[in-house]
This record gives sequence, structure tokens and C-alpha cells, in this order.
Amino acid sequence: MSDIQTLRRVLHESRTIAVVGLSADWFRPSYFAAKYMQQHGYRIIPVNPKYPEILGEKSYPDLASIPDKVDIVDVFRKPADALPVAEQAIAIGARTLWLQIGVINEEAKKKAEEAGLTVIMDRCVKIEYARLFGGLNWFGVNTKVISSRRPRWLP
Repeated sequence: MSDIQTLRRVLHESRTIAVVGLSADWFRPSYFAAKYMQQHGYRIIPVNPKYPEILGEKSYPDLASIPDKVDIVDVFRKPADALPVAEQAIAIGARTLWLQIGVINEEAKKKAEEAGLTVIMDRCVKIEYARLFGGLNWFGVNTKVISSRRPRWLP
């Protein structure tokens, strides 16, 4: 489900995001999105066997290696890799499987939903957070009013 209420609930109730496929390269979308979410109070757990650490957090080779509780499994991998990741997300007891923009895998979605996970597919966690919690308001995007006037409530 990707309706507004579901997106808002998931982002409001969750605090820990395991980012599968997180890159240590600052110019990659996964790094940008993870850093943004980290700056907005979320704990980011990198899942990438290529790096020992990303964004100041220990990186793990897979979801099963993470010793802590994970709320959201955010997938920055090709669609074919989504099913094994969904199976790992189910095994570790994650509450949400989030497949990033372009990561569309109906089989992974079905399996995760059958196991009780909330599944969000073909959406970016950073964009949705900014849209729903005010990060895009500088441009007037989430206010439904585009104006050149600066809102009075901004400093």
C-alpha cells in the first residue's frame, strides 16, 4: 500500500532503516537518501558487504547479520534481487519492506504482504518523508500552493 495514511504511519512509527545496497559514494542516490533520513532522526543500518562502514554506521553483509531490531528494510537493488531481500526481511521480523523507485517486484511484494509486512513499492523514502513532513515546503510543493512569497512561519 502506498496511500498517504500508510506512508505517514510507516515513517512516523519507524525509527530504524536497514538500507540494502547503500553505497559509500556520496553521489549515489542511496547515499543521498540515507544521509537525509539520518539527518532527520532515523538510525540507518547499511547493508553492503563491500564496505566496513557507511555514514558512521557499521555495514553488514546481509540482513541476518544485523543484531538490532529493524523497522524498515529499504531496498536499493535491482528488481530481481528484491525477492531474496523480502525473504530476509520476513526472517528478521521487519515491519516494512520499502522498494525504492524503479524496484518493482510483484512476487516480493506478495510474499512480504502475506507474511504481514507493509510493502511500499516504487517510491523513495527521502522524497516521501520530505513530501509528508515538510522537507519540500521550501518550494511550495507539498502545500498545494506555489508562491513566490515566503511563508510567515519560516524564520
